[in-house]
Amino acid sequence: MLKNRIVIKVGSSILVENQKINLHRMEALAKLIFDLKEKYEVILVSSGAVAAGYTRLSLDKSDLTNKQVLASIGQPLLMELYAELFKKYNIITSQILLTAYDFDSRKHTQNARNAMEVLLKNGVLPIVNENDVIATGELKYLGFGDNDQLSAYVTHYFKASLLVILSDIDGYYDDNPHTNQQAKMYKIIHSIAKEELEANATPHNQFATGGIVTKLKAANFLLENNKKMFLTSGYQLEFVREFLLQGIESGVWEKGTLFVPCKLDK
Repeated sequence: MLKNRIVIKVGSSILVENQKINLHRMEALAKLIFDLKEKYEVILVSSGAVAAGYTRLSLDKSDLTNKQVLASIGQPLLMELYAELFKKYNIITSQILLTAYDFDSRKHTQNARNAMEVLLKNGVLPIVNENDVIATGELKYLGFGDNDQLSAYVTHYFKASLLVILSDIDGYYDDNPHTNQQAKMYKIIHSIAKEELEANATPHNQFATGGIVTKLKAANFLLENNKKMFLTSGYQLEFVREFLLQGIESGVWEKGTLFVPCKLDK
């Protein structure tokens, strides 16, 4: 049976708490992906390298070079944790580090796509992150510089049908839910206003680089390319489990926002 291909992006705000990697949440994520692999081909885009590096060496991450050093320390630590967690489920993990240039080069994109196809065909879980050590400045210059938008590019160029973003933001609201308790969550969005895309990013975690704006930019990129995105909580994985295993087909789910082009909405 041909499986749908999806990308799951998990942010630093989910993986890191009190400047430490939250193993309980990583374990829950591994269990979720194991359950989903019965129905989907899964690509994981994971933040957390800088935060993982900080657990070993406390450098000021506001300095670009320090951030690159922290990423170089933290990336293998993060991958080691993932490898051990998924080993319990007999899932092999692989690492794919990308830069903006890889998507700007047709040859690089095709090379990465070829490797991705072989990995997924053999049941391997590809874990993608941006190559912060050499590309942090470049990524910001080219306009994405965070894993929300990187995950949207991965979804598009690696031919997935859906991006799922697991975040401390559990959906897209008509107002800021942190300051307005009456704010209402949108269930389905077909288009995003220009002023929403141009607002300032407001990440809540010191290791995060995005906020709702980077998620909206990711969603907008996918909408323009006839792809879907689902934004929901990374703290309560029952919401994404419900959506992916039941809600996406029934049209009923408890919490989260689906960004979908009108032509794909049924």
